[in-house]
Amino acid sequence: MSAVVPDGGMLRALRSRNYRLFFAGQLISLIGTWMQTVAQSWLVYSLTGSTALLGLVGFCNQIPVFLLATIGGTVADRFPKRTILLCTQSASMLLASVLAALTLSGAVQVEHVFVLASLLGVCNAFDIPTRQSFIVEMVGKPDLMNAIALNSSMFNGARLLGPALAGVLVTSIGEGWCFLLNALSYIAVLTGLLLMRLPAAMVTRKHGSPLADILEGFRFVATTRPIRSLLLLLGGMSLLGMPYTVLMPVFAAKILHGNAYELGWLMSSAGLGALIGALLLARRSRLKGLGNWVFRAALGFGLGLIAFSFSRSLPLSMALLVVVGLCMMLQMASCNTLIQSLCPDALRGRVMAVYAMMFMGMAPIGALLAGFFAGHIGAPATVAIGGIASVIIAVLFGLHLPQFPVSAHEMLVGTAAATQPLAQNEAQSPDVR
Repeated sequence: MSAVVPDGGMLRALRSRNYRLFFAGQLISLIGTWMQTVAQSWLVYSLTGSTALLGLVGFCNQIPVFLLATIGGTVADRFPKRTILLCTQSASMLLASVLAALTLSGAVQVEHVFVLASLLGVCNAFDIPTRQSFIVEMVGKPDLMNAIALNSSMFNGARLLGPALAGVLVTSIGEGWCFLLNALSYIAVLTGLLLMRLPAAMVTRKHGSPLADILEGFRFVATTRPIRSLLLLLGGMSLLGMPYTVLMPVFAAKILHGNAYELGWLMSSAGLGALIGALLLARRSRLKGLGNWVFRAALGFGLGLIAFSFSRSLPLSMALLVVVGLCMMLQMASCNTLIQSLCPDALRGRVMAVYAMMFMGMAPIGALLAGFFAGHIGAPATVAIGGIASVIIAVLFGLHLPQFPVSAHEMLVGTAAATQPLAQNEAQSPDVR
């Protein structure tokens, strides 16, 4: 089976049969997820016309990740990851089905959207750290960087297609059909998970205090300088920069004088940029230089947001969102790669839970703030302020880059990754800047 995929190049992680099943199922499911995200935003804005409620829906959807991800990471380190994913994906399918039924029947109210978004966030609190830590079990350490990059490519390929499809479907037949198609898309990922063949050794259970396990993960993150710096960067960007996405319906309707069709194009433009960034990262096979990639991408992300906030042209806005999406993806995927490469296997679920807290868990607070400020000073000014804050965070991170080479090298030598080809390369060239 592995002969189907070349031994090197951008697709090397696809040599793993389990990862191929995972990749195909997730790609289909994520297209549906992005369709639902865009349709849900448009539904809330159509029902209420409120930017504050747009931010509140984002808050309800993502705050459970911030509150519960550490529990989800502990569960991921204690129980079979495939079993956890089968449960979380099935629950997500059920929630999408309920939203579809309510919308298609004409009974949907904004309160329903809040409740279902919150429940989906609870599912994600367990799903995200499990999915992130499951990657290394499917492909092994040598192909970890490539698998993370391909995962990002898959996510953003879906981000490119899903919003564009949602824009067409919402305009022509309504939001409910987007929710129904999303529910059906989970069949693909569930099928892929069921068809995987996993060694029995990967099914491990831990005993002892779950609270002690959670604290152990936090201690590791807090005392590991490179990982701590990367997570603080992600948290700051998620709090102050990423909330621009919840204001896209406002830009489409009021700034660019369009509808759901324009909203789909704006979201897809950011997805296109992110896909390009993920493919660029997939070409890499070494950690060396990723620290500088993170710094430059974070800086470019902030500058792109500032420029986007001043645009009043759809083509220009789309072009700027390509830049924003590219920079955000390079930053996020590079951080993910560095963190997973420096993380011991026994702590992977808990460390990725902190990653989820900082990357996705801070976003709801930012979404709430963005919705509030957009209602008072306008969406463009809110996005511009977020861009300025992102530039400041990037500069602060850049000031710490000189500390990365020794710290990251020490971590690589101290983890199981040191026995793999990737880490062996980095032991010879430990500078991850």
